[in-house]
Amino acid sequence: MDMNIFGFLPALLPVALSPGASFTLVMNSALTGGNKGLLRTLTGTALGIYTHAFFIGLGITAVLISSPAAFAVLKVTGTVYLLWLGAMLIRSGITVNSGGLTGAKHSVTLKEAWLANVLNPKAILFYLTVVSQFAGAKGGVCNYLILASVHIVVMSIWLFAITQTLIFSAKKTNPLMLKKYVNIVGGMMLIAFSLHSLIY
Repeated sequence: MDMNIFGFLPALLPVALSPGASFTLVMNSALTGGNKGLLRTLTGTALGIYTHAFFIGLGITAVLISSPAAFAVLKVTGTVYLLWLGAMLIRSGITVNSGGLTGAKHSVTLKEAWLANVLNPKAILFYLTVVSQFAGAKGGVCNYLILASVHIVVMSIWLFAITQTLIFSAKKTNPLMLKKYVNIVGGMMLIAFSLHSLIY
C-alpha cells in the first residue's frame, strides 16, 4: 500500500472547504431539519464520495471519461438535476416569505444528496485527476476508499462546524427570515455551480 495520505490532505482541503453543491445542500438541511437533516445530507454526500472512489478503483470512471458523448450526457444530466434542486430551494425560500414555515418543508433527502454528488462532473474529475495521484501505483479500490474516508472526515468536520454556527444564529435571530435568505441564496448558488460545471 503506497498511498500518500499526508500529501493528499493539502490537495483535498481547498476542495473540501470551498462552497459547492454539497455545502449549499447541507446549509438548507441544517435549517430545515436541524441535526437530523444535517446527518441525512452528510450521509448522502458521503455515499456519493464512496461511489466515486469505488467506480474509479474499478476503472469505470476512466472508461466513462474516455467517451466524450457519455461524459457530455452525464454533465447535462447532472446540470439539470442541480438546476432542479436549486429551483426547489428558491421556491422553498419564497414560500417562507409568503406562507410561513409550514409552506417550506422541502428538506434534502439522502437520495437527493447522493445524486447531487454522484452526478457532479467536478467530483468525478477530482477523483480521476487529483485523488488518483495519491492512491498509489496500483490504485486499488481499497486505497481509493481509504482516501475517500479521509475526504469524508475532513468535509464532515468542516460542515458540522459551519452548520452548528448557522443553527445557533437561527436561534438568536428570526429563523424564518434566515431560512428564507439561506434557501434563496443557496438555490441561486446551486444554479450557478451547476451552470459553471456545464460550461467549464
